[in-house]
Amino acid sequence: MKRVLILDLDNTIYPVDSIANHLFGKLFKLIDEQLEPGDGDMVNKAKDELTRRPYQHVADEFGFSVQLKEKGMELLNNIEFTDAMHAFLEYADIRSIDIDKYLVTTGFTKLQLSKVKMLGIEADFKGIYIVDPEKSTQTKKDVFGMIMADNGYTVEDVLVIGDDPKSEIKAAIDLGIDTFLFDPGDKHTEATVTHRGKDYKEVVRIVGR
Repeated sequence: MKRVLILDLDNTIYPVDSIANHLFGKLFKLIDEQLEPGDGDMVNKAKDELTRRPYQHVADEFGFSVQLKEKGMELLNNIEFTDAMHAFLEYADIRSIDIDKYLVTTGFTKLQLSKVKMLGIEADFKGIYIVDPEKSTQTKKDVFGMIMADNGYTVEDVLVIGDDPKSEIKAAIDLGIDTFLFDPGDKHTEATVTHRGKDYKEVVRIVGR
């Protein structure tokens, strides 16, 4: 039986593609203006990655110029999302579990907090942590360790839930924490995880509540 759930936000609690065009419209336009027209495939891939990963990491991986990276950073640092947002229907199963829950998400602090507000999920969590690469070198792994140390949890007490095998899932595995990969589209069938599912019904069973 688990005592605590640690959840990611983007594509774990809500689908990013439901807000991507509205949220990233200006950024995508900036990228289109700055990158070469002949790099269409690369541009499209970079845009797709931006819906799932921190801007800084994508900019470095795809070789954005210093100017483009700085302009993108300035744009995203000042964005708040203020339109209606809706969680996955499956999130209702997580919400119903009476257990300590923490939210740990990577991104720009103002933007991530605005998503939490518009989703109306703040009260679901005992703690909310934003891993903002612009403000700190802290990682999700660091935050997971801090949550356990501050609250007296052992690795056996915790289940980390997320959609990205290279982010929160890897951080949990490195610490010896059990993982649940939310993968409704079967995008990561080869990933090594403790549990996986297209919904969260299995989490209810794992937690035993």
